[in-house]
Amino acid sequence: MAAIPVGFCAGLFGIGGGLISVPFLFFIFDTLIVDKQYIMHLSVGTAFSITIMTSSASVMTHRKHGAVDFNLLKTFGLFVGLGVVFGTLLASFLNTKTLVLFFSIIVYFFGAYLLLVTENLKKEKIRFNILPKIFLGFFSGFVSAPMGITGAMINVPILKFYGYPIKKAIGTAASIGFIISLFGAIGFFTSGTILKADLPLSVGFINIPAFLIFVPITTFMARVGANTVHLMDKIRIQRFFGIFLYVIGTIFIYRFLNL
Repeated sequence: MAAIPVGFCAGLFGIGGGLISVPFLFFIFDTLIVDKQYIMHLSVGTAFSITIMTSSASVMTHRKHGAVDFNLLKTFGLFVGLGVVFGTLLASFLNTKTLVLFFSIIVYFFGAYLLLVTENLKKEKIRFNILPKIFLGFFSGFVSAPMGITGAMINVPILKFYGYPIKKAIGTAASIGFIISLFGAIGFFTSGTILKADLPLSVGFINIPAFLIFVPITTFMARVGANTVHLMDKIRIQRFFGIFLYVIGTIFIYRFLNL
């Protein structure tokens, strides 16, 4: 059942679904005979492998609506990928409790921005220069990797701030999410192999049965969610996304208090 909201939210908000799938996978793996020190690693790595396919379906659907800026991937996306590499290394060896709190604060901040900012009725000029692309791209990837998420909670408000309409911000964030999930899955596969984690029915930190069960459902629902967002009023979408970020921030605060 978790695969349905994971896929729908992936398409609707441009997220990869890791915010929902990571806790669900953690619960499943916790009930199985899995090495306790690697449960979170396995949950995050598996979530990333699932969101490669989910993000692909979401991006292709948003692309049909002309809501993806692929040129941004050549610069911003490159630094996002670099951030993911370093974030994955951090996740392999460090406790992420402080990072969870930091991420929660950032998500609350961006949520407030989307709830308070008004949509300019005139066509906004996109003003995303190279320096903020480098810094914010690396930051997005670095923070997203240990959490098992694809960065839309950070990237949608960033793109909106720099002049992207909300629907194009969501579609482009989905394409950036594909990069994060791809680099994240490779990173957790590699780190799990290097650490020689002996986990049942898994390669590295990726669980094969969970991947095979989730992917068909999340991929289909991602298309449904992506089509739905283009039928909605853009101001309403922006407000919904702001509320969504506050819900996510609260979930991460709860995680922080229970780590």
